[in-house]
Amino acid sequence: MTAVRETAGGNLSASELVDILRSAIIRGELVPKQRLVEADLADEYGASRGNVRVALSELSVEGLVERVQNRGARVRAVSVDEALEITEVRAALEALCARKAAERITDAESDDLRELAKDMEEAVERGDREAYSTCNQRLHAKIIAVSAQKTAESTIKRLRGQAVRFQFQLARQPGRPSVSLPQHLAIIDAVCRHDPDGASEAMRLHLESVADAIRASNT
Repeated sequence: MTAVRETAGGNLSASELVDILRSAIIRGELVPKQRLVEADLADEYGASRGNVRVALSELSVEGLVERVQNRGARVRAVSVDEALEITEVRAALEALCARKAAERITDAESDDLRELAKDMEEAVERGDREAYSTCNQRLHAKIIAVSAQKTAESTIKRLRGQAVRFQFQLARQPGRPSVSLPQHLAIIDAVCRHDPDGASEAMRLHLESVADAIRASNT
């Protein structure tokens, strides 16, 4: 599994354990429907049973873990149809955020986005899919932050968590960054130009493309 980061005294905190387990689920190291036994997790990660329980509860709220009656916790299995539905809902919410970001963005924030665009282009030129994936996450988070839409932000975070395994698989596909880069650059350009309609449409088209790629990769 993932590397263990121990706290002082060898007791992993609940928040650290959430990060470790979330990463393991996203990367497929913990597979859908795999049982998550509190005692085993406590032993493996050097965490208290209480912190394991808290971590599993948090991941349950995020939609990554589910509780099964009389069987404890397990990694939640998200179907392709559900992942597509989640992506469609995200498209509506993130299009709203892109619109609001275009209305609110400052010159300094525009500079940050343009710098991020350069980082994305350079990552694609190098063929560095990991760096590009990180930039992708930063871009979406930045636009949501600039939009100042707190309700949308919390909802998007929960939705992304549920379908993120599919998105992680897409990000690692050869050639996928070259497809999504022009879409991301279009979003950045519209937001920085204070074009709400253009930003909203660019974000919607990008996430439609994500849904199409999820659909194609699971047929």
